[in-house]
Amino acid sequence: MEVDQPIVQDSTKTEPYTPGPSAVDLTPDKDGGVLKEIKQAGTGDETPPLGSSVNVHYTGTLTNGNKFDSSRDRGEKFKFNLGKGSSVIKAWDLGVATMKRGEVAVLFCKANYAYGENGSPPKIPPNATLVFEVELFDWKLEDLTKASDGGILRQTLKVGGGYSSPNEEALVEVSLVGRHGDTVFDQRELSFNLGEGLEHNIPDGVEHALLKFKKQERSLLKLTPAYGFGTAGNEQLGVPPNANLEYEVELKSFEKAKESWSMDAEEKLEQAKLCKEKGTNHFKTAKYALANKQYSKIVTLLEFEKTLKDEKATEREQLMLAAYLNQAMCCLKLNDFCATRDHCHKALEMDPKNEKGLFRMGQALLGIHEPEEAKKHFEAILQFDSNNKAAANQVVICNAKIREQREKDKKLYSSIFNKMAENDRQKALRNKAMEMPEPTQWDNEDSENTTAVELKDPLDSVPCTESEDSEGSDEN
Repeated sequence: MEVDQPIVQDSTKTEPYTPGPSAVDLTPDKDGGVLKEIKQAGTGDETPPLGSSVNVHYTGTLTNGNKFDSSRDRGEKFKFNLGKGSSVIKAWDLGVATMKRGEVAVLFCKANYAYGENGSPPKIPPNATLVFEVELFDWKLEDLTKASDGGILRQTLKVGGGYSSPNEEALVEVSLVGRHGDTVFDQRELSFNLGEGLEHNIPDGVEHALLKFKKQERSLLKLTPAYGFGTAGNEQLGVPPNANLEYEVELKSFEKAKESWSMDAEEKLEQAKLCKEKGTNHFKTAKYALANKQYSKIVTLLEFEKTLKDEKATEREQLMLAAYLNQAMCCLKLNDFCATRDHCHKALEMDPKNEKGLFRMGQALLGIHEPEEAKKHFEAILQFDSNNKAAANQVVICNAKIREQREKDKKLYSSIFNKMAENDRQKALRNKAMEMPEPTQWDNEDSENTTAVELKDPLDSVPCTESEDSEGSDEN
């Protein structure tokens, strides 16, 4: 019997697509370059804002039905930032921006909104019109933090122009409105250098975001307290502690600062001196976070600069050491003891007997509850400066902390051992009870002398009095 051979179909082909009468022209000039037809309506009224990270599935075909790409075939949703124009074709930025959650749409995209006259060989020929079936699942605002912790979220309200963004220390001109809940606490136009925003009551989150702005961009920024004014709030602006903030910011213009890679060694040295002077001025006015930023710039400028010679090389070493020590002092003032420890470690690598480095390291170790290690650093100072009263006082403090810690440990371990002993005692009582024989009774009806046996509960013989139970309960 002859068996019919199976028909093998080309999985890359689908039926040719022609836009129907319900297709809508999405192009600004209504030139028919991007037509959209809804196959499945979405839910709600929201559409993804510019700059948001969207998740979609798609299948792309040529107008003859040949499939050239599909996220569904790969089994992985495609994610991109909407409206950035860097990772998808122009038609997608226009089309997906009009979609709702759960919507399935077909986008009919002419070449000038897709891959143009060059195409994308080998699958997409030149001047090709493309057809995409797209399903939009969800989206979230663009996260600008390095740690991707959601602390700075951006919603683009107006796309900026050009390809350049400000750099550290760039002079920026901005217009902003700051809100906490329904309250506007800041509304102004100002110019300032990035890195000195706190001096103008601009939180770190706004400064960090501006490094990603393009000229004339206007965006809404949502900041968690860690990227706003933190646990202290801002009394001058009326911002309470631990406040979530929103800023609507427009970058009107900016002038880039000279990048360190474009400076020669002596220029870096001169710039580092200016940073030290700025840092010292900030420190004197108790602006420790600003001062710390300036000292950290010295490290960035000079850390890997090894070409300086003689007096210049010595000057570099002195600036680097001062930067680490001053960073440590700023972090102590800000109660960031771990950062203080790290900066002191760098300073002591350069000068192991540096008194300031040893002293601040000891203070940092006390701050993170390591009094024994802290004591070693204060004692190291006394080895070559026995008259250092500050170090001697810190040794006394360390000894008190050590005794206090040992007393706490003693009580802790005593409590643990008492509980273990009580548990062992209770376990022994239970085991003893389980080992005693079950009560029995003999009835010898054939015996002339029948003896009655009085039986007792085996637990009656266990020495566990009411007072002992009470004592055990107190120990627990």
